[in-house]
Amino acid sequence: MYLRSDERSPAVGNRLALRIALFGGVAVVLFGVLFFRLWRLQVLDGAQYLAEAKNNRTREYRVTAPRGEILDRNGEVLVGNRTSLALQVNTRKLPENLTERRTELSRLAALTHSNLRRVRRTMHEELKLAPAAPVTLRRDVGRFLVYYLQENQERFPGVEIKHVFVRDYPEGTVAAHILGNVGEISERELREPRFRGLQPGDEIGQDGVEDTYDHFLRGDPGLTRIQVDALGQPTPNGRLVTKPPVPGESLKLSLDFAVQAAGEAALAARGLPGGFVTMDVHSGEILGIGSFPTFDPATFTRPLTQRQVDDTYNNPLAPLADRAITGLYPTGSTFKLVTAVAALESGILTPTRSIYDGGKLTVGEQTFQNAGGVSFGSLSLVRALEVSSDVFFYTLGQEMWDSGEIQRWAHKLGIGRPSGIDLPGAAEGLLPSQHWRNQLYAEGETDRPWSVGDGIQLATGQGDLQTNPLQMAIAYAALGNGGTVVTPHVGKELTDAAGRVLREFGPKPQRQVKIAPGTRTAILEGLHDAAQGPEGTSYGIFGNFPVPVAGKTGTAQRAGHADQSWYVILAPYPDPKIVTAVTIEEGGFGAESAAPAALQILEAYFNKQSKGSAGPNGGSPG
Repeated sequence: MYLRSDERSPAVGNRLALRIALFGGVAVVLFGVLFFRLWRLQVLDGAQYLAEAKNNRTREYRVTAPRGEILDRNGEVLVGNRTSLALQVNTRKLPENLTERRTELSRLAALTHSNLRRVRRTMHEELKLAPAAPVTLRRDVGRFLVYYLQENQERFPGVEIKHVFVRDYPEGTVAAHILGNVGEISERELREPRFRGLQPGDEIGQDGVEDTYDHFLRGDPGLTRIQVDALGQPTPNGRLVTKPPVPGESLKLSLDFAVQAAGEAALAARGLPGGFVTMDVHSGEILGIGSFPTFDPATFTRPLTQRQVDDTYNNPLAPLADRAITGLYPTGSTFKLVTAVAALESGILTPTRSIYDGGKLTVGEQTFQNAGGVSFGSLSLVRALEVSSDVFFYTLGQEMWDSGEIQRWAHKLGIGRPSGIDLPGAAEGLLPSQHWRNQLYAEGETDRPWSVGDGIQLATGQGDLQTNPLQMAIAYAALGNGGTVVTPHVGKELTDAAGRVLREFGPKPQRQVKIAPGTRTAILEGLHDAAQGPEGTSYGIFGNFPVPVAGKTGTAQRAGHADQSWYVILAPYPDPKIVTAVTIEEGGFGAESAAPAALQILEAYFNKQSKGSAGPNGGSPG
């Protein structure tokens, strides 16, 4: 039934008015919110969004700087750079759809002669090591693959071809342990102060001089900013900013390529683990330093999976270990130089004092004897060094076993302490002492305290002594130069691209030790006779070498191993310029392996060959 307006209920009219009022209020509030939001976007945040809009029109590229070259002392390039095309995947730009992502990765696997499983494993392992960096699937990509990817870019989102600098090693494995390698910076390294300013994906030195001198070799990255269109393609004349990269400085090493190559060849020819050092006795410049087995540093220019990394570092032959500076060995008779210095400087021995060598020395219930039981009769120091009489030095060890004189002088000469070399990982070694062993005994770590037998063993480089060729070279150099304990180093100078010297490296000596002229003269004479005297232990090797030298053989016993061969030599005699120390694991007597290796090194240094075999020597094996 229809009602006139005057007949309607007042309640119905009031409800309608209320609804209209509520609707109008909500509309006003929504309009106010919308107005406030628009006002904020336009007024408060306008500058920010304008900047972001402009950024959407630009792309910024970081340009990696080429690392500086590494050269030997004569300018021979040991490490350079080459450019390589790298196929990289930016995982953030891959399709979000899992099926589409799998399809794209399968295509990439086929193009790179791989399979989907291997590609995914590579991505997983590289992202684990450097989460924010693009994943490099392949370096040295061929031109045809580059053209194909460029023509089919829409089928491969996230795939990029980048020009990258790769370390190049024109001399192969030569000096691999000294040079080290480079690799992507890790998350932990990014937090270190010395790497401030670097980004994920940047490469840094990981070992050797690449690590020590990384700050100089690295250079400064450049920057390129370009303008792009709505599709992300560069616009004509769209380059906005270009800041060229600054190449790293070149590092010239003190290494002499001929000496380095000769030393490595000498070790490799014997096929046994070992190490060598050749050093200037006055400046501490390393002319050659190496280890066998070695490795190919170019291996680290290619992406490695975690398994490859583990296999490399866990190799039982330890090819990455530089035995010249990290090896820990007893030295055998080459340590007799230290014992002789300690005995002469402490007054226990004089150059003319005679000690009777009857072939053995019995202390309590223990007997110490010469190799082969040979007897040399009454000996003074010079002849004892020439024939390498163990009994002579056993006697000195017995007389000094509790005085600490051997340890005091060994420590002065650099045994069992940091060498100061500018290479990472050098070992301090172990110089056994009465306090050290007694402390272990008190803590229940050994079954006996220090005894006279320990002193006797130490006097001939045996027992618990642990050192390496570098420390022995430092000790011999100190005698050769009259008492200066040098700081060994391989870095010589920095140069710019034009070859101008920017900085020279010449670390100060570690300390001066007072060695009496008579001490130096007597020991050097004994070492000269040991190398080139008719009864010398290495006369068969150096007897006819045209340069006068002073050297000492060593045969060290190692538990669980065959005898270790040692040789340390100063040349020329009597005013040495260089020292060479060689050790070869399980190489037998010092004259069998280490001395011939040292001869090859000296022939390279002096550019002179031995005049022929000198015949068998008449002394102890050393």
